Amino acid sequence: MKIGRNSPCWCLSGKKYKQCHEAFDNKLMSLYNRGFDVPDHDMIKVGVEIEGIKKSAKINMACLDAVAEVIDEGMTTQDIDDIVSSTTKKMGGICAPLNYDGFPKSVCTSVNDQVCHGIPSKDVVLKSGDIINVDCTTIFEGYYADSSRMFLIGDVDEDKKKLVEVTKECCDLGLKQVKPWEPIGNIGAVIKEHAHKNGYTVVREIGGHGVGIDFHEEPWVSYVTNMGEGMIMAPGMMFTIEPMINMGTHSIKTDPINNWEVSTIDGKPSAQWEYQVLVTEDGYEMISW
Repeated sequence: MKIGRNSPCWCLSGKKYKQCHEAFDNKLMSLYNRGFDVPDHDMIKVGVEIEGIKKSAKINMACLDAVAEVIDEGMTTQDIDDIVSSTTKKMGGICAPLNYDGFPKSVCTSVNDQVCHGIPSKDVVLKSGDIINVDCTTIFEGYYADSSRMFLIGDVDEDKKKLVEVTKECCDLGLKQVKPWEPIGNIGAVIKEHAHKNGYTVVREIGGHGVGIDFHEEPWVSYVTNMGEGMIMAPGMMFTIEPMINMGTHSIKTDPINNWEVSTIDGKPSAQWEYQVLVTEDGYEMISW
């Protein structure tokens, strides 16, 4: 929709369009005319939204911090769910996973060969040697924050430790590729390269996503892309960097009974870290981690 140069900007800043996002929109249009995929305004987070999302992120990270303080062998994954649920409630938030498309718990706990969407249970007891991903998503005053961390339980063998460490390195390398006006595929390209260099594979079917106003938004973020591919990252875009790195084959399967829990098809371990990131005028800002 055409906006008059002296009209209020679409970002609700209160400034005139010509003083605010006119140059931004012109740059997007120029890139679009050159054949690039560009975001629409719905993907651009504005000031009041970003501040709201950051408040949600404080709760999200507090949940993961609370888990980190006590997680140990002998705990059940239901114990982790209880910690996240109580911390979120105490801070005034809502656990986004609970009842999301029928998901029965407040957090995802994926152990060893589980790739993602592990369902907490009093029957799943953490043992020495396990690795576990705890994936937390919070709603606060209508805004969403989403991040996950890996935890090593007891005496973990060197192969699993390396997988967890390299997966974290993949995320950090991907983060360095978050630059305004560059293709989002650059993130996946460096992640894929680093994982393959270390003898691992990258899950293809599941990737990152936009987040903040809703649980899952555009764009979808693949981690098996090539440099120069994908949508242009514009300031104000917010999404997750969350590659799932497998020790064996990239192939995965979904539990046919609960239709949620995703595991490696060969039974070998998988690891994942997740960052929520905002594209800024000069790089990025970490929102939740």
